[in-house]
Parts: sequence; C-alpha cells; structure tokens
Amino acid sequence: EAQAGQLFIVSPNIDTETLLANASEDLLSISAIAADLADDVDGSCRSVILAISRMADGVHLLVERAMDRLEVQTSN
Repeated sequence: EAQAGQLFIVSPNIDTETLLANASEDLLSISAIAADLADDVDGSCRSVILAISRMADGVHLLVERAMDRLEVQTSN
C-alpha cells in the first residue's frame, strides 16, 4: 500500500524472478547512460560518472547471482 507522499510502488503480485530481471535491466541501462555521459566530460565529473557506471555494473552482478540462485532453487 502506498504511503503518503510516495509516488511509486511495486505491485505485491510480481514474482521475485520478474523483479530481479527488471532490476538487472535497469542497472544495465544506468551503466550504459553513465558510460555515455563519461565520454562528454573531463576531470572529476568524469571520474564520478565512471564510478556510478562501475557501481551499477557491480550491483548488476549481484542481481544476476541472485537470479541464478533463484533458478537453482526453483529447479530442485
């Protein structure tokens, strides 16, 4: 249920695999956007943008691992 001032909520009926798949795709998008932006700037701004891209890549790997584990659990 939405709380006061909350603009978005995630439907409680969405299964875990779908949630993780969407998170994975969003993280890839964030990384791609940040990498593209990094080409247009220099100095410390470039470093920050590249750090965001790398952080998104790392979190993407965590989500992918969680998806792998979920797949193994559901196949057993």
